[in-house]
Amino acid sequence: MLEILAPLEMADLRCTVLHSEEDGTPAIAVTCQSLGQIDLGWIETGDAPIPWRAAAYRALEQCLGRVLPIFGYQDLFNEVSMYYWDGEIDDEAARQSLIAYHGVDAADLDEITLPSDMDARRPDWMIEAKAAPSARLPSGLRKSLARFRASHKALGGLPPERHAWHLDAQMIYDYIPEFQECSSLPPLTLVPFEQFARELDDVARGGMEMGFMDVAGLCPLPDADRVDKWFASLRLGVRFLLAAQELIQLDPAKL
Repeated sequence: MLEILAPLEMADLRCTVLHSEEDGTPAIAVTCQSLGQIDLGWIETGDAPIPWRAAAYRALEQCLGRVLPIFGYQDLFNEVSMYYWDGEIDDEAARQSLIAYHGVDAADLDEITLPSDMDARRPDWMIEAKAAPSARLPSGLRKSLARFRASHKALGGLPPERHAWHLDAQMIYDYIPEFQECSSLPPLTLVPFEQFARELDDVARGGMEMGFMDVAGLCPLPDADRVDKWFASLRLGVRFLLAAQELIQLDPAKL
């Protein structure tokens, strides 16, 4: 297992053998020991054209959750909406919620974050509409994105419930009962801390106190003949993450 996971740099994944408290059936859990924003490299800090950066970010946001416990901007927005505005997602409804349920004075609303304020803080490379279509991307980036999406598509061929990256909340609780007390929030995010520090701190508070939902996959192995297939699926997921890693580590000057 260590040899398979060794090339990964974007996240620290571990494998743990578990046994069901109900019937003793063994299982292997893949968990994530990393915490916080993943390093987005040139996508966040480079000076490549925005449409290139947005195309790469969009692909990561759409696909990484297939194997990593990670949340994106829309997940953060939904959490913040519940936390600040009682689930409201437009400014006027949020204002009414703040006045009616939080006792905020109408005169103070200009100093309080509203949904449109949060949206406006997104850098252009986070906005899907800014992404260039594949035909307008440089060859190197286009090929890297194609490898990334092909490796993601390959994961779709894994047998349901019988692979390393299978996620089922009830199954997790059956094997790791203490996770019922944890936050449901994953430990990793694609949201840049620089622009959303306050929101990330607020929604992550429960995870910091009680623990995050850091399971990337859990697969029962009642029969020995399933082990080889589990290893094959683990390699497939790691291949996908290495494609993501390659995308993040591209040198825009060489595209």
